[in-house]
Amino acid sequence: MTRLAIIAIGRNEGARLHGCLSSLLGLAERLIYVDSGSSDDSLATARTLRAEVVELDPATPFTAARARNAGVAALGPDLPEYIHFIDGDCVMVPGWIDSALSAMIADPGLGIVTGWRAEIRPHDSIYNAICDHEWHRPAGPITTCGGDMLVRGAAFQQAGGFNEAVIAAEDDDFCLRVAMAGFTLIRLPQAMTRHDADMRRFSQWWRRSVRNGHGFGQLGTLHPGHLARERLRVWVFAAALPILAVIALALTPWLVLGVLAIYAGSYLRTVAGLHQGGMEIRLAAHQGLFLSLSKFPNLIGMITFYLRNRRGRDIQIIEYK
Repeated sequence: MTRLAIIAIGRNEGARLHGCLSSLLGLAERLIYVDSGSSDDSLATARTLRAEVVELDPATPFTAARARNAGVAALGPDLPEYIHFIDGDCVMVPGWIDSALSAMIADPGLGIVTGWRAEIRPHDSIYNAICDHEWHRPAGPITTCGGDMLVRGAAFQQAGGFNEAVIAAEDDDFCLRVAMAGFTLIRLPQAMTRHDADMRRFSQWWRRSVRNGHGFGQLGTLHPGHLARERLRVWVFAAALPILAVIALALTPWLVLGVLAIYAGSYLRTVAGLHQGGMEIRLAAHQGLFLSLSKFPNLIGMITFYLRNRRGRDIQIIEYK
C-alpha cells in the first residue's frame, strides 16, 4: 500500500500551479492534481510535470471539498497510510513533509498535522497582508486548520471525507468531524506552505469576505457551537447596530453618537490587539479598519447561505481571484 500520496487542487491557477506541483515532485509515491474546470493551461502544466490528473465534471457544482474527495477516490479503494492536501496556489516548504510524517508516526492518535502557512508577497497589497496575518496561528493542539494538511488515511475514512456541499470553511467542517471520530489535531511550529493570495483590488477582498461569511453561516448549521462568537459579532456590528442607529435618528442624536462610540471602541481594541501581537502600529491601524469593515460582507455571505439553504438551491462557489 502506498505510504504517502499528495493531492493538489486548483482552478485557473496559471503559474502558481507550476510552482505548486514543482515543489511536490519526488515527495510522495503518488501526486494527483484535481482540476475544477480550468480554462487556462493548468491541465497541460500538470501533465508536463507528470502529475496524475483528475478533471471534474462541470455538470456538478465545483467545490474544494468535491475536488479533494475526487483526488482521494482516484487513489483507489485501499487508501494510503497518509494523504497530504495542498491548494494549487501554494508551494510546499522544503523539509515540511518529513517533519509532518515524523509527528504522525510518533502519535497513532493524530488524525491531522498542519503547520504554518505564509504569504509569498505580503507587502504587495494590504489585502495580501491581511491574509498573511490570518495564517499566523499558535502551534500546538488545534480544533481546525486550513486546506493544507497531512491526514491519516484511517481518519479520512472514519470522518467520511469532505462535505461536498460546503463551499467555504469545508476544511473546518472536515477537521471537526475528524475530531468527532476520536482523532487529535496539531499544528507544528514549522513553516509548511507559502501561499499566493494575489489580491490587489478591494473587490477581491470584498468577495473573499462574503465567502467567509457564507462559511460562517453554513458551519453554524452543521456545527452550531463552532464560530458562534464570530457569527454573533457579524449580527451585532453589521445588522443590529446599523438598525439601532437608524431608529436613533428619529429619537435623539445622542443615541447615534453612542452607536458610533461602540464602533470606535471595537476598532481601537482590534488595533491594540494586533499591535500587542507584534504588528507595527500603522499596519495594525490599517488592518483594523478592514477587519471592522469585514462584518458587512460577512453578513451578506451569511444571508446568502441562509436564503440558498431555505430555498434548497445548489450552492455555488464564490471566487475572488
